Amino acid sequence: MSAIERPSLMLVDDDATFRNVLSRALDKRGFAVTTAESVEQALPLALANPPEYAVLDLKMDGASGLVLVQKLHELDPATRIVMLTGYASIATAVEAIKLGATQYLSKPANADEIVAAFGHNASADIAVEAHPATVERLEWEHIQRILHENGDNISATARVLNMHRRTLQRKLSKRPSGI
Repeated sequence: MSAIERPSLMLVDDDATFRNVLSRALDKRGFAVTTAESVEQALPLALANPPEYAVLDLKMDGASGLVLVQKLHELDPATRIVMLTGYASIATAVEAIKLGATQYLSKPANADEIVAAFGHNASADIAVEAHPATVERLEWEHIQRILHENGDNISATARVLNMHRRTLQRKLSKRPSGI
């Protein structure tokens, strides 16, 4: 199969190792893969050549992956988009689908799971909220979920999150807007 016949796929993730491994795996599965490490780096590539498929990380340096979901969907509503995140929450999953994602997967996700997710049909009749969830809110929700799973034990939660206890306490004292 020549590169012209292969479906185009944009992979955007700030973790270089993950991005490289996943890029090779998706290439072996028949995709012509273009990679970027940020939304800012991906936007000009998408404008020049809108991809048929996209795999996007949610939380990256700079803009959130949700911004890119919306932009890719505006460029071509037929683009099949899979959102990946280590900060899974129902609120962000719903928001990603509302903005145009096909599916939402928690990391670590492998290439076979991602390819299968491209076939998923998201509900097209969900209205987009005027103010999508911020990355700070997503982090807050993730911390709250882990805290609850650890019986509200701050020390245990800090260990699970691989975070210093005082840093966790500071984050818990700052509620993101809208909560």
